[in-house]
Amino acid sequence: MKGENTMALTKERKLELVKKFGKNETDTGSIEVQIAFLTDEINTLTEHLKEHTHDFHSRRGLLKKVGKRRSLLNYLLKNDVTRYRKVIKDLDLRK
Repeated sequence: MKGENTMALTKERKLELVKKFGKNETDTGSIEVQIAFLTDEINTLTEHLKEHTHDFHSRRGLLKKVGKRRSLLNYLLKNDVTRYRKVIKDLDLRK
């Protein structure tokens, strides 16, 4: 386990998310893809913190990612409600 970077997204996982949420193969900048990346990282960090309850540095990173995702979702809600609803439904986020 030591030296393993389990929290970073793998290339394969990123490609999978881009294919699912992006407009094309190289669309990593769209809001849907960014939210998908953050959601995947949040889920990974949540699992990590269940085992390592005193890892406060990772907890801070998790909170920053949650805040970033929240602000991206708020932006999407203000500008395009249909895309917002689709992302919420596809990523199975509560709302």
